Amino acid sequence: MYLLPENPTREIPLALVLFIYVLTVVYFMKRAYMYMLKKGFKRNVAVYYNRKFIHILAGGVVAFITPYIFTSPLIPLIFALVIAVILYIPHYKSQELSWFQVEDNAYEVNFCIAWGLSLFVVWVILKNPYYAIIPPLFMSLGDAVTGIVRNAVYGKRTKAWTGNIAMLAVTLTIGYYYTGIHGIIPAVLSTIIEHFEIPPLLDDNMLIAAVSTTSLIFCKLFF
Repeated sequence: MYLLPENPTREIPLALVLFIYVLTVVYFMKRAYMYMLKKGFKRNVAVYYNRKFIHILAGGVVAFITPYIFTSPLIPLIFALVIAVILYIPHYKSQELSWFQVEDNAYEVNFCIAWGLSLFVVWVILKNPYYAIIPPLFMSLGDAVTGIVRNAVYGKRTKAWTGNIAMLAVTLTIGYYYTGIHGIIPAVLSTIIEHFEIPPLLDDNMLIAAVSTTSLIFCKLFF
């Protein structure tokens, strides 16, 4: 498995299509935000739902597709970092995209960085693109389900364990599907670590990516 893509003339255009898709999802969710406000949702609730929907529709969908169209983790990493920069610019200008960004943190930027780096590291070390998408999927789907459940139950951003129970069902399914029993420990550890964060810089996205990446590599190499 080489670091450079085998067919860049095919993979770069496909990456551009996914790049446009992600940006379309981000901007389309403004409609969802306005709809939720009209239905009486509080702004913080609508924003939090949107963040999790973007996790699923952007991060999750792209992660699922990645092994089928890319022969190297380099292009996905580069585009993930480009999107991170794009999302950071509104924060830098203090002109946050109100339908999913908040002034208190830039966790969606961390998400993009963690998504790309975790995929890259696992792919390079384990030389398997299907293993590589496990940490991004834990972040995109597992963390999203956690947030959606908490938002529905409590109506605010919280770290209640109720969400972690829902996340465990998702991460166990993903981990076992792609790696069998080797995916169980990363799934459990990622679900537990999601409950914690060290604001404003080290959020659950970074923690999930770090823990799932290291534990997955350890389990695959030594068990």
